[in-house]
Amino acid sequence: MTHDVKKVFIAGGTGFIGYHAAQLFLKQGCEIDTIALKDEIDLSAKLFDTIPIDFGNLFTMNQNEIIALLSKKPYDTFLYALGPDDRFVPSAPAYSFFHERLVVQAYKICQAAKLAGIRRCIVLNSYFSHFDKLYKHDLAKHHPYIRARVEQEIALFELDEIGAFDVMMLELPFIFGTMPGRKPLWREHFLSFFDNRKTLAFPRGGGTAVISVEGVAQAIVACAYHGEGRTCYPIGMMNMTYRHIIETMMHTIHDPRRFVGVSPWIAGLFAAKIDYQYRRLGKESGLNHQRLMTQVLNKSFYIDPDFMMERLGFEKLGFDGGKAIDESIAETMKACYPERF
Repeated sequence: MTHDVKKVFIAGGTGFIGYHAAQLFLKQGCEIDTIALKDEIDLSAKLFDTIPIDFGNLFTMNQNEIIALLSKKPYDTFLYALGPDDRFVPSAPAYSFFHERLVVQAYKICQAAKLAGIRRCIVLNSYFSHFDKLYKHDLAKHHPYIRARVEQEIALFELDEIGAFDVMMLELPFIFGTMPGRKPLWREHFLSFFDNRKTLAFPRGGGTAVISVEGVAQAIVACAYHGEGRTCYPIGMMNMTYRHIIETMMHTIHDPRRFVGVSPWIAGLFAAKIDYQYRRLGKESGLNHQRLMTQVLNKSFYIDPDFMMERLGFEKLGFDGGKAIDESIAETMKACYPERF
């Protein structure tokens, strides 16, 4: 079934994914509105001249204020692209923070969208939720972030009312790409792990689904037109081993260091030191780093891209899955290390 999509409100439309989704919705002839923090964007850069922006914080607004905001126009689609991801390290306990942002606040905001009369709601979640189901919820037991993501899906599906409010989840994997005016987070949160090391040591045997940010935008728009309520869509356009990803990234910046696959258990012992340092600072990561090495990074978290594209009706919209991954990785690395180019 193809739904009519004309007016879309994006919560998080000035963020990395929201920006690209907004541009693609505009190309489809849709009208877009969003909300942002006043100090979040540089208006002089004129990146958002085509998107009307309200300024405010949905997390601190009460539900009546959000309903009023979302009732300004007859929006048919609401995209929820807010919330911290697993890279954010809050004060301990991590679960309290992620539960508040990913479950409590998401429920409040998406319920307001429903009460404002919006018919369809797309929520950006993590592919960790998909694999937690496959691994009999063993991931959620040990990782506060994953537990909150799983609870987010359960809570927001409670809002789904057939024929009145369709809630759809896009479970996102590793994403490559850039947006004007912002440096990708890959350098700070992933590549910095290899700084000052002679080799590229990483747990052996694992792999992941990956996608370009343009591909994510296509998945979002396709979901708006063709998605079904109370449905999770694991997203990915290519499956790569971590060795392939890391070697591709380093080749782009002419880094000659050699990849070394190490035992996940040994990697876990070293990774435990990361969480120890966080505890000393009164912080806690949403991912248990020792368990990350032995539960996630040594496993093949792969997605069938053909199945994803078929379920979301990419062909009907002329979508191809986004930019080629190698090209997207190259763009990401050039933005991370501009001094090398």
